[in-house]
Amino acid sequence: MQTTFTPDQLKDPAVARSNEILRTCVHCGFCTATCPTYQVLGDELDSPRGRIYLIKDMLENERKPDEKTVKHIDRCLSCLACMTTCPSGVHYMHLVDHAREYINEHYDRPLMDRLLRWTLARILPYPTRFRAALGLAKLGRPFKGLMPDARLRAMLEMAPKDIPPPSRNDRPQVFPAQGERKGRVALMTGCAQRALNTDINDATIRILRRHGIEVVVAKGAGCCGALTHHMGKTDESHGSAAANIRAWTKEIEGDGLDAIVINTSGCGTTVKDYGHMFRNDPLAGDAARVSALAKDISEVLEQIGIEGEAEPLRVAYHAACSLQHGQQIKDTPKKLLKKAGFKVVEPRDSHLCCGSAGTYNLMQPEISGELKARKVETLHETKPDLISAGNIGCMMQIGSATGVPVVHTVELLDWATGGPKPRALSTSD
Repeated sequence: MQTTFTPDQLKDPAVARSNEILRTCVHCGFCTATCPTYQVLGDELDSPRGRIYLIKDMLENERKPDEKTVKHIDRCLSCLACMTTCPSGVHYMHLVDHAREYINEHYDRPLMDRLLRWTLARILPYPTRFRAALGLAKLGRPFKGLMPDARLRAMLEMAPKDIPPPSRNDRPQVFPAQGERKGRVALMTGCAQRALNTDINDATIRILRRHGIEVVVAKGAGCCGALTHHMGKTDESHGSAAANIRAWTKEIEGDGLDAIVINTSGCGTTVKDYGHMFRNDPLAGDAARVSALAKDISEVLEQIGIEGEAEPLRVAYHAACSLQHGQQIKDTPKKLLKKAGFKVVEPRDSHLCCGSAGTYNLMQPEISGELKARKVETLHETKPDLISAGNIGCMMQIGSATGVPVVHTVELLDWATGGPKPRALSTSD
């Protein structure tokens, strides 16, 4: 794609990076075949290729974003299926991130939109606040029909039936390896996950310790910054990321780390991109080290070489977009589950998003709801005993529309290697 940015514009590192990405695009349209919003809406402007044209025009002309441009960019899930499909290697993620930052700086959103975004940014990254908000949402759910905005109704519907109490394992501490120590890792405990499902981190700690890995929860580490990053709130997202970089760097330079383990794939995609996010920052070197050490829990367990003996349950594996497209981890979780003794099946169109996508199911509930219905239908077609996923957002999204238990992959692997039966399976018996 030809671009016409001026030399002065290209002095801005973000513009220079977007220019590189735009010039890579050859207009082939392969991305439209795997774009969930294009599949639902059928509008070229709701495809990656269409959004690329909108972003190019906006950035090149330094144009104040208009309602049309913002609408179509807001509809993007950032599922990154387009990046998996693209034969030219267009790094759409960095381009749409820049567009969102530009919109956040130059577009005056309607009041309700601003309030919703402000509320989400002030609640979701903070587990204590989020847990309190979930409690209020449970109380307000019977009155959701009175809500004037579909997004407000979606927020009330988000609250799970049971909100787990805070876990002591989320606090800064060191969990020693059982037996001979074979490695040392930091566990990213996350933010929303700590309020929604404490079993995931508990299972991660157990299975690593049983296999000789010392696990540290670093003091000062918290939200990865993804939620605010995808809203274009760069200062806030970089603030969260910088805190993590400093906390983990202290551990790296202290007793050392073999990996930074992440069991929420959306967070993993962001942490692995810290090197890019901070490339022009004094923290660039430390950010690059952190990104290089960041591993999804499935990558670490594959490297350890776990052995298990599971009940021969039929597991429908849901591939989270942030894992299969963002991190390009496609087969590892399935191989681990099969090796542990589970019968693994995969739904058709497994490359398409379930519609969760961070805060997308709250900000775009109609499109998200359509994608959820499609995903649940394809999962049910496999006639599973349970559904496995590697991302809390996907688990909540799918779990809200199916009677089939939805369990994190690491919980199943922990169970198969000597841990307790996952609570979601125990309550479904």
